[in-house]
Amino acid sequence: MTKPVAREPLRRNARSNRARILATARRELGRNPDITLEELARAAGVVRRTLFGHFPGRAALLEALAEEASETLRSTLAASARPTEPAERALAYFVFSMWPVGDRYRMLLALARHDLGAERVAEILAPARDEVTAILERGQRDGVFPAHLPPAVLSAGLEAMTLALLEEVNSGVLEDDGTRVAVATLIAAGVPEKQARVVVDEVQSAAVAESAAQA
Repeated sequence: MTKPVAREPLRRNARSNRARILATARRELGRNPDITLEELARAAGVVRRTLFGHFPGRAALLEALAEEASETLRSTLAASARPTEPAERALAYFVFSMWPVGDRYRMLLALARHDLGAERVAEILAPARDEVTAILERGQRDGVFPAHLPPAVLSAGLEAMTLALLEEVNSGVLEDDGTRVAVATLIAAGVPEKQARVVVDEVQSAAVAESAAQA
């Protein structure tokens, strides 16, 4: 028996539609958290039936975005870990790698309170918090960061600061490529400002060189 020749193109088309809907949702929900699914369908260039075929309701769409954000965060963490770098450089690398992810999915912050729920957002962010906690533990052990707070507590504080800064991006008050946030993170972790700026400049230059070498 021969395979139906139309099946694979239809599957590719379905995947393309789903990806387009999610990309549109990321953009439009950042502009208007109360946008309707009908409005999203029009913005994505698909009919209402197509959108509801992939996402039968708002909750399903938001959960798909949350899962996509979680997968992106985990893969970025795996690719950007710097366990052999000094702790302050590892923390700067972390910020530079994660800031674009946070910027891409910052619209989830506006939805956290009444749609996703704080527990779901915390679940998404847990791997990042664990990674920062490990970096802080190592840094405190090596004397790079002062031990004025337990690593897990300090990690939660840095997370809250980063989320607050992403909120400022949402409101249009802040624009940043991660540089100022990386400096602020190192300072909040206990690194003197002048040293923090030097570390961030070095890490930024190294990251640019790495990207050029991979291109």
